[in-house]
Amino acid sequence: MTFTLGPRAIAAGTKLAAFDQIGSTNAEALLRARGGEQGPMWFVTPEQTAGRGRRQRVWVAPRGNLASSILEVTDVQPAVAATLGFAAGLSLEAALQKVSIEAALRLGPDSPKFTLKWPNDVLANGKKLSGILLEAEAIGNRLAVVVGIGTNVIAAPEGTPTPAVSLAALGIQIGAEELFTALSDAWVEFRGIWDDGRGFPEIRRLWLERAAGLGEKVAVQTGSATLEGIFDTIDDTGCLIVRTADGQRMPVTAGEVYFGTAASVRAN
Repeated sequence: MTFTLGPRAIAAGTKLAAFDQIGSTNAEALLRARGGEQGPMWFVTPEQTAGRGRRQRVWVAPRGNLASSILEVTDVQPAVAATLGFAAGLSLEAALQKVSIEAALRLGPDSPKFTLKWPNDVLANGKKLSGILLEAEAIGNRLAVVVGIGTNVIAAPEGTPTPAVSLAALGIQIGAEELFTALSDAWVEFRGIWDDGRGFPEIRRLWLERAAGLGEKVAVQTGSATLEGIFDTIDDTGCLIVRTADGQRMPVTAGEVYFGTAASVRAN
């Protein structure tokens, strides 16, 4: 089986560059943007050898997992472009729901529950299934935005800050190619809702419906400081809002988020 776009993605004029192996799909997308590619264009591979996650971490992606990046060249400001990550999370969650229908019927009450973790992880049963990395670069008077989505299809790394899991370990026996086809179609839907940031209120509403840890105890590590409280919401710019013990609502723009028991451990 080879990587193919879904019918909605094809109808929308989306392009595709598939690789048997590549260093980084994000790096390739930015290179193409510098060369004049306007997108939307997917870059996808089952084996990435030099992937990276947030905070310059290495993204481990053995052969058979899905490494994918979508290039969009827009006229929006960087702060608005950053909210595209929430649309990406919704896209992947929708794709996962689609490809896991058989597993859901087979597993019944034991079927995995997919949730979205701020700022841009997708969880399955509380464990990290996918990470999303946004990168942007000014190209002339426009902004090239690359949304990288790495998903653990057949294997998950060990020893990560948030325990990780793969689709195979969850009993969902699909290939990276099938997941990508569903993802490419879902992207068209949620990119359309986002609409260069104009539709972020609706994206925010949909994201909060699927949010992990909403209303629960949270600890956020920002550099050497730790902010504790309750995960209250995300605001209209995508900031995490933490309600502290004294009732203050503190916005967080970046940080490592821990919920429940993990939040208590991190705070000590």
